[in-house]
Amino acid sequence: YQLITPPPIGVSGDGRRASNGMNLKTIYDIKDLAGKRILMRVDFNVPLEAGKVGEDYRLRKIFPTINYLRDAKAKIILISHIENVKDNSLRPVFDYLSYHFPVTFLTEPIDEVKSKLALQKEGEVVLLENLRKNPGEKENDDVFAAKLASFGDLYVNEAFPVSHRAHASIVGVPKFIPAYAGIRFVQEIKELSKSFTPPKPFLFIIGGAKFETKMPLIKRFLDSADHVFIGGALANDCFKAKGWPVGNSVVSNSSLDLTPIINHPKVILPKDVVVEKGKELIEKKPSEVAEGEKILDAGPESLNDLRLLIQKSLFVLWNGPLGNFEAGFKEATLELAQIIANTETTSVIGGGDTVGAISELRLEQKFSFISTGGGAMLEYLANGTLPGIQALENSK
Repeated sequence: YQLITPPPIGVSGDGRRASNGMNLKTIYDIKDLAGKRILMRVDFNVPLEAGKVGEDYRLRKIFPTINYLRDAKAKIILISHIENVKDNSLRPVFDYLSYHFPVTFLTEPIDEVKSKLALQKEGEVVLLENLRKNPGEKENDDVFAAKLASFGDLYVNEAFPVSHRAHASIVGVPKFIPAYAGIRFVQEIKELSKSFTPPKPFLFIIGGAKFETKMPLIKRFLDSADHVFIGGALANDCFKAKGWPVGNSVVSNSSLDLTPIINHPKVILPKDVVVEKGKELIEKKPSEVAEGEKILDAGPESLNDLRLLIQKSLFVLWNGPLGNFEAGFKEATLELAQIIANTETTSVIGGGDTVGAISELRLEQKFSFISTGGGAMLEYLANGTLPGIQALENSK
């Protein structure tokens, strides 16, 4: 992996200012890294397949920061969480990392690792066990944050995907030791910030589920985008708000008033959908879905509409699948990825399933920028900041 040399993309000559004006110190501001203990928050909460790391995009994107610190002879201590695995252990990630650089895995509880960290040599990488085995992490407990901070001389946040969480390792540690942004962290801010003043025409595509979490983002881009295409389970909510039967389709549990959304002239919904009728999959208009049927994906006419919109757009922002991705209904999402990849349109993409589709098609190099963030991307685009960013800005 090629090392990135200062100054990083999106940072001015003094290394302190991200492209949107945030006053963030970066790892390039640290004058002498040799021998310094760097406590680096990363996000290793990645999907596993048969006990091994599956889609690894998020992991690969932090390698430049790790390699930069190794080359500078820093002592690197990686901290992360992982969920939904058999024993909540980061061992599968450790196995993956071991193929790329030497790393030591400390499986002891956080309270018992300090003596072993004292033996760490310059340039060595140590991975600690899952942070969320300690309740103080999610509770943002200051005692737990101070204990983590005691492991390092400096803190680096290279966990943009989880920086929308006010957890101890994200917002607590920077209270106790000087904090800096990693290479990828700054790049995320720079590239996502382009969505605030994009070239026109600007197309925003939003999919997935949970309308309540995506409503602020939709409202924001209804002002600045030329078109907003709503797909996935979000579209089901819109169909329901129109008074159309959605059968057994996935819909949100919230009681949001979607009238301003479904009646907005910029909003575009799928013209046709793929539904499950018994054991058969058929295409039909969303207004014709019958009781007992289930909407699973967008149809070909909807994809053709998107193709025409994308060809006319200078900037495309996309987050979330168009179908029930986890249940295997990927066709529309994969086709959308192909459509965007085959144009010269500037494209900013994010969301776990969206990135999964791009990885499956091996199209990573065909997009202008692919964010490692899911919820963090959505929250940053909606609010212009994150708890993790504010913690870096406030660190002394």
